[in-house]
Amino acid sequence: MTNAAPPQPKPSFKKVVIGSMIGTTIEWYDFFLYGSAAALVFNKLFFPTANPLTGTLLAFSTYAIGFLARPLGGLVFGHFGDKLGRKKLLVLSLLLMGAATFAMGLLPTYATIGFVAPLLLTLLRLVQGFALGGEWGGAVLIVSEHGSAERRGFWASWPQAGAPAGNLLATAVLAILAAVQTDEAFLSWGWRVPFLLSGVLVLIGLWIRLSVSESPVFLEAQRKLEQQKVAAGAVKEKAPIVTVIRHSWREVLIAMGARMAENVSYYVITAFILVYITSELGMSKSAGLNAVLIGSAVHLVTIPMWGALSDVIGRRVTYLIGAIGIAGWMFVFFALLDTKSFLPMTLAVTVGLVLHGAMYGPQAAFFSELFGTKVRYSGASIGYQLASIAAGAVAPLIATALLSAYNSTLPIILYVVGMCVLTVIAVLAAKETKGTSLSRTDNEPAVVRA
Repeated sequence: MTNAAPPQPKPSFKKVVIGSMIGTTIEWYDFFLYGSAAALVFNKLFFPTANPLTGTLLAFSTYAIGFLARPLGGLVFGHFGDKLGRKKLLVLSLLLMGAATFAMGLLPTYATIGFVAPLLLTLLRLVQGFALGGEWGGAVLIVSEHGSAERRGFWASWPQAGAPAGNLLATAVLAILAAVQTDEAFLSWGWRVPFLLSGVLVLIGLWIRLSVSESPVFLEAQRKLEQQKVAAGAVKEKAPIVTVIRHSWREVLIAMGARMAENVSYYVITAFILVYITSELGMSKSAGLNAVLIGSAVHLVTIPMWGALSDVIGRRVTYLIGAIGIAGWMFVFFALLDTKSFLPMTLAVTVGLVLHGAMYGPQAAFFSELFGTKVRYSGASIGYQLASIAAGAVAPLIATALLSAYNSTLPIILYVVGMCVLTVIAVLAAKETKGTSLSRTDNEPAVVRA
């Protein structure tokens, strides 16, 4: 007797997956574009100082500020996403992100308006962070709640693939401009092109996202809630955040801990590398951009593979492969960079991002399965975005400061390894969630099928 083939997704579900991935790609393009520009352009145009490394630190400080707004975005979008639905909030987040990024392309620099220029840049970065804080939860949940439990890890990983796709797109645009322009032309006006391009991308993303249907799991939860209100009379519904704090605080902490190694390693590999190879190794920015470009392409392909693997061996085991792997690879990573050769550098980035994908691939399904339907947007977003403050927000800043203070990469390696230890502890503290029903109520624990 042969095993039955897993149910094939409906065309409408595939549209949800494609729409979510394209939307997240565009939003991550906007967000990552800032990180690359902070390392290559903003330090010179918005924070000109006698010491280039100091200017880079200041530029990365505004980069980190964007992360501070992400938990607020996660809280606000999560609250209304749990009450009004996933789709409406996804459309709003896309509009906010695109408008902020497009406006950055129009900003005058420090040489034109002085200190007002970095202030405006910082304000727009806050808007970016607020929008992205609401984007992630809605994008992964609307896919998770449309699909079946059997292949949730695989399908929910596609919006996750929007992160390397966005980074790939941002890095590709910058790499092309760096290749065809002189440094003077790039600093004068070329850097503005990728930011202005965001306006066109947002229109495309908006057209696709408006055609996506609302989550059936959310609609069913809303229907049951209305029935309960009718049966019990006028009962005031508690804010989702209150329920999360009261019943799901452990799950929030697990999500935060699981994010530490994933988030820190990603920004060291893709953002700090540009600082290290240009300021310390004397290599061109094009070499770093091209290495990240190739690594991101491989990353994009492997994320769904890791998500599919988590459907077989579980979320926890897959996640642990990534965390432990990154801890070991960091020692090799900087050794390969120090060869000052393009091929070893590309290998360093690519393997690092593949191992990162072992955490990022199953993450969407893992976090979605930790929470009940009516608090899922709030709980997953809060856990995910709070960790980003202590992790990705400061990772390039801390790495740059450690390099400046010790003139060695060993402290940076130990920093990443420490974050990996925290993630291993968090994942081991969690129960396996593979196969969990997403239709359970707010405070029911995750139930794993035998």
